[in-house]
Amino acid sequence: MYKSIIRPLLFKFDPETVHHFSFKSIRLMSKLGITKLVKGQFQINDPRLEREVFGLKFKNPVGLAAGFDKDAKLYKELSDFGFGFVEIGTLTPKPQSGNPKKRLFRLKEDQAIINRMGFNNGGVDAAVLRLKKNKNVLIGGNIGKNKTTPNAEAFNDYKICFKALYDHVDYFVVNVSSPNTPNLRELQDKEPLTQLLSGLQGLNTQKPKQKPILLKIAPDLTNEQLLDIIDIVKTTKIAGVIATNTTINREGLTSENKAETGGLSGKPLKARSTEVIRFLSENSGQSFPIIGVGGIHSPEDAIEKLKAGASLIQLYTGFIYEGPGLVKRINHKILSEQ
Repeated sequence: MYKSIIRPLLFKFDPETVHHFSFKSIRLMSKLGITKLVKGQFQINDPRLEREVFGLKFKNPVGLAAGFDKDAKLYKELSDFGFGFVEIGTLTPKPQSGNPKKRLFRLKEDQAIINRMGFNNGGVDAAVLRLKKNKNVLIGGNIGKNKTTPNAEAFNDYKICFKALYDHVDYFVVNVSSPNTPNLRELQDKEPLTQLLSGLQGLNTQKPKQKPILLKIAPDLTNEQLLDIIDIVKTTKIAGVIATNTTINREGLTSENKAETGGLSGKPLKARSTEVIRFLSENSGQSFPIIGVGGIHSPEDAIEKLKAGASLIQLYTGFIYEGPGLVKRINHKILSEQ
């Protein structure tokens, strides 16, 4: 029904407008109790799906990637679609409107999306107010810096977000890999990245209970840079890596929007993200967990990521193109592989 009726209708309108419309619709359905009625269609409660990764217990290994619920406005309702965890953000210390519209583009023929949103969010403090209402959704907090903050002062922004979110998220994700904030990816260089992660780990060790800190990396890194990432993870003792963010590569695209600037997600990213996961897993000796994300549009895509070395996976563009039923189909496939 989703792919034959709902998606064709939604895809007739501007994608960012549809995103906000979908949020309002899901929220209304929740208030009317409709989501509870259809909850059983999407969720699988099976102990064989449970995973313990970086000290946290996930009810299943399929999560929702950051960028979908930036401001923690709909994490409870989205979890009803069967996700084992929801990652909110990217959040910044101060609210910011992001880049000028139009900034979100469908590439239908390629089953992809290009975005240049630019960390549009209402600020970390507003998100914290909503997260205080959370009861049982496992939440990841994806954090970044404000556009106007120079890279030399970036740590202060990440520090503010870390302190504000510490009591309200289960794990943290340091985002230095978005292509849509000027010069942000320069923080992926070995020296500044080591300093940033070491500083956050320093804050973490001061807490009575440490929260896992993960690093989200770009798919456009070279093998040499990926080896640096492995060294950085070992040096800073962070919990793991999310591979990968969106790409600036446009090879092989056919859609009319292929020349738009921004980060590309969806099917064209599938092979490269899997390649990065495998490289990190093999060259690190499986010494840290990896969350695999990028181009997962089918249960087979998910299994491919897991076999490459991912402990958990996340959906974003595949969720938009394939619909909420994809989560259940992936979990069924994981059970059938056991």
